Amino acid sequence: MTPELKNSILVRARRRKTLASIIQTLILGLLLGGVYALFASGLTLVFGVMRIVNIAHPVFIFLAAFITYTLHTGAVLHILGWTLEIQGTGLDPILSITITMPVMFIIGILIYRFVLSRDAESPKYTEMTVLITFALALMVEGLLGDIFTGTNRTVRTSYINKAYFPQDIFLALGMQDAATAVKASEFGRILIPATRLYASLTGFALIGGLWALLRFTRLGYAIRATMQNREAAKTVGVNVERVSMIAFGIGMALAGASGSLYSFLFSFFPNGHWEWVALLLSLIVLGGMGEIFGAVVGAIILAVAAGFVQNELGPTWQPLTFYLSLFIILLVRPQGLFGKKIEAR
Repeated sequence: MTPELKNSILVRARRRKTLASIIQTLILGLLLGGVYALFASGLTLVFGVMRIVNIAHPVFIFLAAFITYTLHTGAVLHILGWTLEIQGTGLDPILSITITMPVMFIIGILIYRFVLSRDAESPKYTEMTVLITFALALMVEGLLGDIFTGTNRTVRTSYINKAYFPQDIFLALGMQDAATAVKASEFGRILIPATRLYASLTGFALIGGLWALLRFTRLGYAIRATMQNREAAKTVGVNVERVSMIAFGIGMALAGASGSLYSFLFSFFPNGHWEWVALLLSLIVLGGMGEIFGAVVGAIILAVAAGFVQNELGPTWQPLTFYLSLFIILLVRPQGLFGKKIEAR
């Protein structure tokens, strides 16, 4: 083999490897983007309807993750000096959404009714909610730390080590030769983790359900009317207070679903929620505060970008993607990609 031929083969191998690496990073980023979109959708819905900046949203995601962990694995709870051991049922985290969503919806209704409903018409209401929800986050964090201790936890599902490969698609379609060719190439090493795939599909399904609710139901019409113009909604007979309470409950229910997915995608402990505050804010600020579609687009863009940053520079630099995007978007386009520009009065 001549040196020229050898160099040509090496160059083509590197190109294939680079392309396969890019596709792999893109796939992982898109899958994680679906999960991040669900995380951010509840937060942006609450802001869009009531102008509540819910700093406590991540800690409620963690609360749902702890509930999911307890249902699946079991836990030893420490409550007011008493020790209570709960046996796990092995319930799959995705199926536990049917429990965490209603539980978090009820918690959301109660929080709005007794904590956030006062002075909702005040011009300083948004600023007040930052402080109120910050205090809520500290309280819930303290309760979680007292009940579950500070141990790092994660739910180990039966499919935690399962993955799909491109050749599996061709095999499912009965294309044996194509599957063999792909498997023998560099692209045969591209994998799709089952955990991220299932979580992403669940996230997009729930966001689709939220879209359908807002688009095709009377409650959805009322929520969208309140998001667009609170005073005009009142004028046409919308019970804005009731709509706000239900919308906050829906936002918390989405946090419940997010927590169930979070429980098997990441590890968690009571005070780990703070690192997610800026991350989630960067997602909804990029898309536009109060814009659900914008939150989805922002989540996908930043998840893919963070994947490439991690791939090139290492995991230490990944969070910089979110913080830097938050800084730049506030500097260049404060209303976000899809938000409306606020006119100065």
